[in-house]
Amino acid sequence: MGYYTAKVQLEDDSSGKLKKITEMYLVEAMSVTEAESKVVKDFGTTTFDYEVKAVSASKIIKIIE
Repeated sequence: MGYYTAKVQLEDDSSGKLKKITEMYLVEAMSVTEAESKVVKDFGTTTFDYEVKAVSASKIIKIIE
């Protein structure tokens, strides 16, 4: 397993004005494809528009809790 960063663009129109927001997520996965799939699954039940703009390998080695 490794860590991947996923860049997701969201469209927020809750204020009446369309606003595009970009957020970064850290995903634990075996490949870029699996990481993107996990992001899509996580956003699957949302009611707003989103687009996964990029997924790339992260330099993070491990997460210490």
